[in-house]
Amino acid sequence: MIRDDLPPSPRFCTTRWTIMDGAADSTRRDQAWAHFCRSYWYPVYAFIRRRGTGPEDASDLTQAFFAKLVEQDWLARVERRETRFSTLLVTILKNFLIKQHRHEVAQKRGGGELPLSLDLADAERWFGREPATEETPEGLFEKRWAHAVMEAALERLREECEATGRGKLFSLLGGFLSREAAAGEYEAAAGKLGINPKSVAVSVHRLRGEFRTMVREEVAAGLRSKEMVDEEMRALAAALGV
Repeated sequence: MIRDDLPPSPRFCTTRWTIMDGAADSTRRDQAWAHFCRSYWYPVYAFIRRRGTGPEDASDLTQAFFAKLVEQDWLARVERRETRFSTLLVTILKNFLIKQHRHEVAQKRGGGELPLSLDLADAERWFGREPATEETPEGLFEKRWAHAVMEAALERLREECEATGRGKLFSLLGGFLSREAAAGEYEAAAGKLGINPKSVAVSVHRLRGEFRTMVREEVAAGLRSKEMVDEEMRALAAALGV
């Protein structure tokens, strides 16, 4: 179980949504923006591609969209929303695409510092692996968003473990976050860690608790209403099919 009375590590704080308020210093705000852009660009890119936009234009539009969010300091206002985060973001994205013109994209490409560097080869490789479907771009966005949330939370947990001297533990036990151990796996991990198998089980239990906490913080995105956070978690589970 995660104890709320323990102070979070400095590394962990850098990706918390709560630092996006006006009181945060510029370095920490930049780190939070980097986390957001790095974690969630692909659902945006794939949504644009599903609407029939070519790869290069989709890349430009994705970068321009995130640049617009940064320019408007959008994350500083997310806790005041009255709808789910992914729903709000896709609504903003659709409005952006309606208003966006080709020459505006070209201007963004040629000037100003963009908040992310999009690897077009990776983007198209991932997009090409997606199966053909009749599902709407909005429905697919929800699924991609849910997977991006889980990946972002997992990356945060990995970074936190490395920052607190538990990098080896995470590398050996991280796979058990999403599945139960097969016969002999805990014993094998215990041998590599120099601990007994019962301690491995306890460590896995604690890692799962930390992971659940980080997933909840990702979907909360600054919300202070427990009811809305619970709604976000239910929507996440539904999108993941669990």
